[in-house]
Amino acid sequence: MAKKVVASLQKKESKNMAKVIKAVRSEKTGAYTFREEIVPIDRVNEVLKG
Repeated sequence: MAKKVVASLQKKESKNMAKVIKAVRSEKTGAYTFREEIVPIDRVNEVLKG
């Protein structure tokens, strides 16, 4: 799956995109899970705060 993401980020129109990986802690177990999103560069701070 990682190869597909890297290949899609190499297109010319996607140079303004960033892959954001955020660690989220589960309330039930206390374990961390990771959420990955591809967002425009100008929305990175919004995604990390929200």
